[in-house]
Amino acid sequence: MKATNHFKDTIKAYLDQRAESDILFSFRYSLPEKTIDNCIAYILDTVQKSGCNGFADEEIYSMAADYYLKDNIEIGKPINAHVVVNYVVELTAEEKEQARKDAIQRVQDEAYKKMTQPVKKAKKVALNPQPNLFDF
Repeated sequence: MKATNHFKDTIKAYLDQRAESDILFSFRYSLPEKTIDNCIAYILDTVQKSGCNGFADEEIYSMAADYYLKDNIEIGKPINAHVVVNYVVELTAEEKEQARKDAIQRVQDEAYKKMTQPVKKAKKVALNPQPNLFDF
């Protein structure tokens, strides 16, 4: 199973939060035979079998909960998949300032490169060429 760490962390955070608020779920979540890696494999297998490419967060979280709540659940074969997780990146003030400086530097570098490139001469094209005696 190859899922992104962010996907795995997102599912685990949801399950941890649910285990804190639901005592019955907490018991099932703590069973040693139930692992987060097998949970992710179950989710990916279920998604693949559905034939759909996009799911709401609640649907994926429901699959994760099903893995822990059901006995004798078929995990499926490990799947190599690229999982996209929607999330908002929170940058610190220092990271924002560094990104700003990097963007300014990149724009300056591109402008300098354009200024230092040799100018290509355009061919002169006559719209209505006049015959020239020396062209014959």
